[in-house]
Amino acid sequence: MSAFRMYLRVVSETLQPEEISERLGAEPDETTAIGSRRRPQSPPRSHSTWIRHAGRARPEDLEPVILAWGPDLAASLGRLALSGEAAVCLEIVQEIRDPDDPQQTGIALSPALLSWLATSHASLDIDQYIHHDCPDPAP
Repeated sequence: MSAFRMYLRVVSETLQPEEISERLGAEPDETTAIGSRRRPQSPPRSHSTWIRHAGRARPEDLEPVILAWGPDLAASLGRLALSGEAAVCLEIVQEIRDPDDPQQTGIALSPALLSWLATSHASLDIDQYIHHDCPDPAP
């Protein structure tokens, strides 16, 4: 499994996922709706999420996937973000299991991807998790 995964997330406190899809002219890979519940005993969600997955690979290998979503989607995301009705974010999740493996470390984003993100008015969120075996503490 790759040490990286990337996805685009749109969050709104006023729009349901279907409305986001209509505004973007694009379909998500997964959604959650305002008022839905994670479990029956959970409180209702106060926001909706609209997610499109780029995949699992190094970020530079996933850039063509995002860029293939096209400038029209980026512009629609930008209009939605500027309306104040939703927040747009590119999420990069990095899991490092071997810090000595150069394929698991380092994040480089091209000017083309940064331009796409700027057009979409998306923020960038990088979550990094380092998994390692720690020796047992001394008694």
